Amino acid sequence: MKLLTTVVLVLVALSHLGFLVLEMFFWDHPVGRKIFGMTPEVSASSAVLAANQGLYNGFLAAGLGWAIWSDRRDLKSFFLGCVVVAGVFGGLTAKTSILVTQAVPALIGLTLVLLVRKPTAA
Repeated sequence: MKLLTTVVLVLVALSHLGFLVLEMFFWDHPVGRKIFGMTPEVSASSAVLAANQGLYNGFLAAGLGWAIWSDRRDLKSFFLGCVVVAGVFGGLTAKTSILVTQAVPALIGLTLVLLVRKPTAA
């Protein structure tokens, strides 16, 4: 169960690194416009906001990486909780699919983190 938890956390962290790359470097590019369904005018006018959003996704990925590396349950819970809140907010205010791509995987990870108990010394 611990391995599954780590795999889910790594996948959530990698997805946020992917969001960083898309939002910071490909937003105002044909690839980003196709993925997000934008016109060149819309992507150009919102590129600075998207870069800022991408940076925040990078912080989430870094926090999750720290949590995985340190194997601290409190950090895992905190950063996964942040992702869940961000995913729910994005799903309600921007695009419903964000619930599936961001909130649900983080919620699965958070559930696994809360279920996994460290063995106690006898």
